Amino acid sequence: MKSQTTSGAVLSRRQFLASSGGLTFAVTVGAPLRESLAANAQQGTATMGAWVRIDPDDWITIYNPASEMGQGSMTALPVIVADEMDADWEKVRIEQAPVEREIYGNPTWFGGRMLTVGSRTVQGYYHALRIAGAQVRAVLLENAARVMDVPVEELTTEASVVVHTASGRRLSYGHIAAATPASVRIPEVSDADLKARKDFRLIGTTMQRRDIPDKAMGKAIYSIDVQRPGMVYAVMTRCPVNGARPVKSNATEIKQKPGVIDVVDVDYGIAIVSETIEGALSARKALQITWTEDVPARRFDSEASFARYREIAESANASSTTIHASGNPKAAFARAAKIYSAEYSSDHAYHAQMEPLNAVAEVNAAGDGAEVWAGTQFADGARDAAASALGVSPSRIQFHPCYLGGGFGRRSLHENVVEAVRISKSVKRPVKLIWSREDDVAYGAFRPMALQRLEAAVNERGDIDGWRHIVVGDGGRLLYSGVRIPFYGIPNQEIALRSTRHGVRLKHWRAVGHGFNKLAIEGLIDEIAADQKIDPYEFRRRLMKDSPRALKVLDTAAAMAGWGGSTPQGRARGIAFSERSDSLAAAVAEVSLDQSTGKIRVHRFWASLDAGVVVQPANAVAQMESGIVYGLSSIIAERITFRDGAVQQSNFHDYPVMRMSDAPESIEIRLIESDEPPTGIGESGVPIVTAAVANAFGALTGARLRHMPFTPDRVRAALET
Repeated sequence: MKSQTTSGAVLSRRQFLASSGGLTFAVTVGAPLRESLAANAQQGTATMGAWVRIDPDDWITIYNPASEMGQGSMTALPVIVADEMDADWEKVRIEQAPVEREIYGNPTWFGGRMLTVGSRTVQGYYHALRIAGAQVRAVLLENAARVMDVPVEELTTEASVVVHTASGRRLSYGHIAAATPASVRIPEVSDADLKARKDFRLIGTTMQRRDIPDKAMGKAIYSIDVQRPGMVYAVMTRCPVNGARPVKSNATEIKQKPGVIDVVDVDYGIAIVSETIEGALSARKALQITWTEDVPARRFDSEASFARYREIAESANASSTTIHASGNPKAAFARAAKIYSAEYSSDHAYHAQMEPLNAVAEVNAAGDGAEVWAGTQFADGARDAAASALGVSPSRIQFHPCYLGGGFGRRSLHENVVEAVRISKSVKRPVKLIWSREDDVAYGAFRPMALQRLEAAVNERGDIDGWRHIVVGDGGRLLYSGVRIPFYGIPNQEIALRSTRHGVRLKHWRAVGHGFNKLAIEGLIDEIAADQKIDPYEFRRRLMKDSPRALKVLDTAAAMAGWGGSTPQGRARGIAFSERSDSLAAAVAEVSLDQSTGKIRVHRFWASLDAGVVVQPANAVAQMESGIVYGLSSIIAERITFRDGAVQQSNFHDYPVMRMSDAPESIEIRLIESDEPPTGIGESGVPIVTAAVANAFGALTGARLRHMPFTPDRVRAALET
C-alpha cells in the first residue's frame, strides 16, 4: 500500500499544530464540532488536540486515540472518520494521538478516559468519529464552493476530491486545504448529515490493517524496543505474597557486583540496575531479602478455599449484595413442578499476554518531569501514575504510547510505569525496566476464582419460571460480569454476590466473569433440557421466543453446524449462547474424548455474531477466532493456584497454554448483518467456548464438567460420578 503508519513518535500539540501547511481539524468528539476548528498551521493557538490534518500534497493524517494491541482499532477508528469525510484511504496516514483525555478520551465509556478495555473502543467512538468526519467534509465543501464560486449545494465528494458535476471541475482535498484562509466558517453538522449505510465506501469493507506490515517486517515500535542515550537496565524482585514489604537485604553486597549501578528500594520490592539486562538478571539471583510476615494474603490457600466458598453459598445468614432482582422468585420456587440445582467453580487465570510488562523512563535532572515509553491500555492513567510517582502535574510527563504485545485487561494497570519512573529518578539515568515471564506470573493480577450456586424452578409446562444465582469469591464486579440473562424470558430472578477477601491481586481478564458465569448458566440450562428430554437447541429457542435478535443468532449457529444431523462416531456437539459488550453470540462445539488420558479434543467450532454495524468484517472474524482460541486455552489446563499467599506456577511449563496441535480442525464464523450501532467484538468469542465445550462433553458422556479448567483429572473424576 502507498500509505504509511508512524508507530513510534508522538507529537506534542504544539509540534502538531506547527507542522506543515494545510488544514488542521481540532475536534472534541463529545462536543459540538462547529466550535472547534483550527485552520492553517500559522494559527497554531488551538487549545485542543487534532483528529485530522490535510496537507497540500493530498496526504491526510488521522489520529488514533486507542491502544493497538492486535485488535485492529488503529485501523478501525480512522476508517470511520475517513468514510464520512470521503477520504482516499490510499492517501491516509495514521498516527497515535497525543495523551490528552479531554480531546481523545472515549466519549461514551469510562468517563472520557483514554482507556482501551471491555471491547468498547469502536462502540464508544463510532458516532462521534462519524460526526467528526462529516464536519471535515462540510468544511471542505464550503471552501471548495468559495474557490469555484458556485453554490455548495451543487458540489459533492468522491475519494479525497470535491466535484462540481455541472462543469466537470474537480478539486483535491489538498488543493482546498492550501487555498483555505486562516479563518473559516464552521458549518452545522447533525446526524441527518451522516451517510446512509448503503453509501459507506470503507465501513463494512475489509481494509488491510495498518499495523500489520510494520509488525511483520519487525519495524513496529514496542516499548521494549526503545533505546535512549545513556540508558541502563533494571529488574525487580517483588515479594511472592502481595502486600509484603522488604525488611532487610544484602543490597550492599549486590552493589559491588560488576556492572551493577545501584540497588533501589521500590516500596514493595527491590530493583537492581545494571549496564546490561544480563548483568541485572545475574545479580538478582544473588539478592537475598527478608519480607514482612503479617499480611492478609499469607493465609490464602486457593484450593482449600472452595470448601469455605461452599459454606458461604449454602449459608442462610451470609451477607449478600443483590446484583439483579425481578418478579417474585420466592413464589416461583414455591409453585415449581421441579427444582434444579447445580454448583460450578473456576480457578484463577493468568492473562498470558505475549509480551511481559516493561517500560522506559527518562526522568529529567531536576526530578520534576519525565519522558515515558510504555505499551498500555490506559494511556492517560499511565501518564497520571508517572506524574504521581514524581509528585508533579501530568503536564510534566511526556508519555509515548507504544504497541502492546497483548493486553487482555492486564495492561490497564501501571506498576511497570511507576517502577521505571522511580528507578530512573533514583539513578538519574534513562532506565529500561523489564519484567521476565516469571515476574509476570508471580506478581500477576489474575481473573478471580469463583463458585456459582444456581437453582431453577420449572413449572408444569416445562418453562423456567424462577432463577437463583449466587456468586461467591473475591473480586467484586469482576465476579458478576455475565450473570444477567435477559434473553431467556425468565420472569422471576434473584442474582446475588457474596464477597470474600484474600488480599491477592485481581484484575479484568478477557470477557471478565462471562467465561465462568456463562459456563454455569448455559450448563444448567442444558441439564434442564436433558432432564426434560428436550433438544437443548430447541429448549433455548423456546426460552428466546420473545428475543428475536438473540434467536436469530442462535438459529444461525445451529444452521452452520447442521444441528440435528449426524456427527462422526465418538463425537458429540454442544450449543451455547452469550452476550458480551452488547454483542450477541452463539456457538456449537464438536468434541471427542480420550478416556484413557481424560483429554478433550475440540474438532470443529461454529459461531455466529450480531455486533451491529461491523466496521472491519475480516478483523471482526479474526477477533472472534482469537477469542475462541483464547477461551479454549483457558479451559484445557490454565489455572493459577495459591499456597500461603504465593502463586505456585512460574512459567508456561507449569501454566500450560494451548498449542497449535490442540487447535480445532476448523473454526467457522458468521457475522449477522445488522443496522444497529456497533457493539464490542474482542471478548465475544470467549464465554461461548466454555459452555459449548462443556455441553458437548455432557452430550457425549452424560457427565457434567463443573470446575474450570477441565483438566484430565477433573474429566476422569466427572466420568466416575
